[in-house]
Amino acid sequence: GIGHPHSRILGWRSVSTACIAGMRVSLRRIFELKRHGISFPTKRRLSWFSLSSNEQSEAINDAKLEPKEFVAKHLSKIYFDKILPLEKAFQYDKFYTPSWTHGDFHAKPIILILGQYSVGKTTFIHHLLGRSYPGAHISPEPTTDKFVAIMEGNSEKTIPGNAAVLQEDKPFETLKLYGTSLLNRFECVEIPNSPILENVTIIDSPGVLSGEKQRLERGYDFSGLVKHWAERSERILLLFDAHKLDISDELKEAIQSLKGNEDKIRCILNKADRVGTQELMRVYGALLWSLGKVVGTPEVMRIFVGSFWDKEYQLPDNAVLFDAEKNDLMSDIQDLPKNSTVRKINEFAKRLRHVKVHSLVCDTLRSKFSVMSLSSNATQQQKLLSYDKLSDVFHKLAKQHSLHLGDFPEPDEFRKNVEELDIKMWEFERLHQGYLQATDALLANEMPLLFNKLGRDECAKQ
Repeated sequence: GIGHPHSRILGWRSVSTACIAGMRVSLRRIFELKRHGISFPTKRRLSWFSLSSNEQSEAINDAKLEPKEFVAKHLSKIYFDKILPLEKAFQYDKFYTPSWTHGDFHAKPIILILGQYSVGKTTFIHHLLGRSYPGAHISPEPTTDKFVAIMEGNSEKTIPGNAAVLQEDKPFETLKLYGTSLLNRFECVEIPNSPILENVTIIDSPGVLSGEKQRLERGYDFSGLVKHWAERSERILLLFDAHKLDISDELKEAIQSLKGNEDKIRCILNKADRVGTQELMRVYGALLWSLGKVVGTPEVMRIFVGSFWDKEYQLPDNAVLFDAEKNDLMSDIQDLPKNSTVRKINEFAKRLRHVKVHSLVCDTLRSKFSVMSLSSNATQQQKLLSYDKLSDVFHKLAKQHSLHLGDFPEPDEFRKNVEELDIKMWEFERLHQGYLQATDALLANEMPLLFNKLGRDECAKQ
């Protein structure tokens, strides 16, 4: 405060400890942003007293936040200020997944549970919760025709889907985009005093069906919704029955919709206490082989083997193995909150790269149309969307901007989206270089700053 016009009013000695901490955080952040060219007024004097009272209050409050709260707050601000406008300009949400909401940034880690009907999903959730939950039924026939979000609450209650998506403190707002048919088959169940729900939210999915008629009767895009949840989940649990490993067409589509989220997937070979050791080895190998054909990645997925319920094992031959597998799975789930903040930054960076690639593709295709010949643009677009033309565009952009081809969409999938959504590529706005520079600066500078905020020790643990 020395020499400042208000030093007589706000002297250095009168500044509280919190204010000093706020000054340090604010000034450090201001100079970091200034050094990297990230959105801060350049003509203002870079000092504590050059900040408005609101900015000073925000800096002090930031200094008090836990690292995970700080990261969630600032990722949210970056997304809505910088990334969402770019998504809207090139209709990213129509091509891929809906835009994120405030609830997505502050949500607890989500566990998505998938599997064909009668593999033991509901019983498995009972095992995790240590109790049943409202609306749950156990039967050898399909019993769950809804997506059910099971989360912590002050009292036990069930919230219908149409009401749940209106609550801003829950990460369900974007489900409105999937229509009434889905919302009628979605509900949120709140349960008090559940240790596991203090740290995670569980999404139970309808049993995957094998018949075409039953699939069509769903009334919504099941695979699209699985993709939606996969992007927002910390862990994806695929359950299989040791007695029936056949992967139906719908399950195959659902697993393929998990592309890009393979690191989140864990498989569970359930009801394994009903087969002998030798048969179990054959079943385990068959599952690995089947998954390899569907997933198409060289990495071997982690498969937990056992019978995940509270009853005694029917065949106790492998009891020691099953108990160890249960403990490993529970440890994996209990570690999710520790990893959650790092995962949020990782998911944010992944989406940011994807948005950048999508914007470059749309802008490059837009630039190939002639303003003087609007009548022929539809014909020109059809030619540009051919597999060979799109592949050529993707390869050139990857080389020009040092991008990985794996970040680009499949040409046929991109063309299909354009045609089904009736998108006119020539109507897109021009992509300004400032947007690209901003995304590059965020990836190169802002993300490392957030990691540093977590602290080296915390990052090492996570």
